[in-house]
Amino acid sequence: MCGRFAITIPSDAMSQLFDAQPVNDLPAVPNFNVCPTNFIHVVTYNGLGRKLESLRWGFVPDWYREVNAGPLLINARSETIAKKPAFSNASRARRCLIPCSGFYEWSKDLEGNKIPWFIKRNDNAPMVFGGVWQEWSDESGIIKTCAIVTTASNSKLSRIHHRLPFVLERSDWGFWLGEEGHGASALMKPTADDTLKAYRVSKNINSNRSCGPDLMSPL
Repeated sequence: MCGRFAITIPSDAMSQLFDAQPVNDLPAVPNFNVCPTNFIHVVTYNGLGRKLESLRWGFVPDWYREVNAGPLLINARSETIAKKPAFSNASRARRCLIPCSGFYEWSKDLEGNKIPWFIKRNDNAPMVFGGVWQEWSDESGIIKTCAIVTTASNSKLSRIHHRLPFVLERSDWGFWLGEEGHGASALMKPTADDTLKAYRVSKNINSNRSCGPDLMSPL
């Protein structure tokens, strides 16, 4: 799964990287401890072009009467995304790109204590998750929300966790967004072993109130 990540890429650099038109009020960067319900940078496609937008991390199905009316849906499993009522329509028509610098995951030692890791690309390039998004509204207005798609872990990182975010290569960005036809479901497979690396980080990341670049630093 993915429950926390870091984003250090400036908004204008993300706009250029994705060839996306930025909207106003994008989230502040850097953020070394992005948590569920935070607003995050997301790239969407509307049939005419790409937009870099601010979406709430925590997918809200359109039948929720309130934002918090049901479970907090921060991840969507690739194996069931097309069948789950919450995600099925979005998986076909509202896919998105979620950029980050890397994400945090936790393993457990023999005593059950949580051990934090930071996982990033081997080539140190920005990481891009595949995601899905949804508009939700009430009398106060419209909120755009999103979830990160996850797959089974690969053999290299399964010792840390049995699930991983779905990581997209640059050549597949357009296909996932729906710019290049159908069949994007074929992309949802575990990330190759040589794509990502992991290293131990401070237990300070165990608190969602922690901040600062040291959270990403190797022990």
